[in-house]
Amino acid sequence: MDSKKQVMDSAKPAITTKPPSLIGGACIVACICVGAGMLGLPAAGAGVWTIGALMALIFTMIIMTTSGCLLLEVLKDYPYRSSFSSITKDLLGKEVNFFNNLMIYFVGGILLYAYITSSGLILNEYFGIAPQLASILFVFIFSGLVWHSTKMVDRISIVLMLFMIISFSFGTVGLWFNVNLSTLLDTAHLKFEYAQYIWVFFPIALTAFGYHHSVSTLRDYYREERLAQKAIMGGTIIALFTYTVWLMSIYGNLPRVSFGPIIAEGGNIDTLLISLKAVLAEETLSNIISAFSAAAILSSFIGVGLGVFDFLADLFQFDATSKGRTKTWAVTFIPPLIFSLLFPFGFLAAIGYAASAAAIWACIVPALLARKSRLQVTSHNFEENEEGHKKSKPYQVPGGELVLVGVFIYGVVIIVINILVMFEALPVFEGV
Repeated sequence: MDSKKQVMDSAKPAITTKPPSLIGGACIVACICVGAGMLGLPAAGAGVWTIGALMALIFTMIIMTTSGCLLLEVLKDYPYRSSFSSITKDLLGKEVNFFNNLMIYFVGGILLYAYITSSGLILNEYFGIAPQLASILFVFIFSGLVWHSTKMVDRISIVLMLFMIISFSFGTVGLWFNVNLSTLLDTAHLKFEYAQYIWVFFPIALTAFGYHHSVSTLRDYYREERLAQKAIMGGTIIALFTYTVWLMSIYGNLPRVSFGPIIAEGGNIDTLLISLKAVLAEETLSNIISAFSAAAILSSFIGVGLGVFDFLADLFQFDATSKGRTKTWAVTFIPPLIFSLLFPFGFLAAIGYAASAAAIWACIVPALLARKSRLQVTSHNFEENEEGHKKSKPYQVPGGELVLVGVFIYGVVIIVINILVMFEALPVFEGV
């Protein structure tokens, strides 16, 4: 019996295997967060301006990091490879899971719509192609990468990410050399009344920290909730740093009053680039920022497109043959393209609609899942294992019920803000 046990023990994998790098996991989270959505932050935060916008981003980052960790807490009681959908179905029921999945699809669809609309406007600005035709060409050319394979998207994404890092670094360094401190802080006009515009910025800030669909993947990757938590925290901090550099670069060069035309056009990226070009003396710097913006939109388009593509393939049970992938391609890209051609709302409006749906599956549902999971826990914090040693305390987000209530309320507030904006019941900055 002892010899058999020794053989079995020798067959076990070594337990000294190094865990995956925390930097790698943090970069995964940061790359999911940072994308074309950051291009809408300057126009969205123009009303509250630099200090207020950064305060809102910091607060939102804390909430969204916490909500992701709540998902980790729930996942700890499930086998590896368990998905967001499976734990929602188990704890909250089929109906809630269906609604949650619908919101996930809505966010993906509305983001694709925003990227398609913005790409058409940017191509129109630089090549003179009609926006509608430009959007059609953009979709049919670049959605083909998603149709081809995940591996193709992976390869293109690496190239785009490297290009974005280089162009963002050169662009922001160039902008920082031109930063005017009085413009950055708006010292000539700064008033307490700016604070009233902070509410409408929160929904856009929320979408800038959306990574929650990857939490289960991070847990599977690290096989330890506390390591995954560190990766999430690192990723959201990197994203916050990136947004801070971006906002200060723009606000230090473009006066607050200059955002009137940008906001009047719905915060569209092409209008921001035109306004920025007008105040920059170096044309090369303007071209670098434009190139970064285009790469960010394309990267986000194929990244989000792949996520929606896989989601719908699983939902409709389309196979991986050419015919099956074509069906999935059609239901993924054709609806947002049609809406973009018929109802070309502004970039910020689209992101705002996405925020309401994202608030459900990134804040409200994680809080409900964590509460239900805690109610079901019957084991003690410390249990003896078969060797007689004590196990470490099970992973749990600190803060008790107060944290759950805070995350839940934040999600509800985001939805209420968007409803109030729709009925023009909240002050919205118009550039004057």
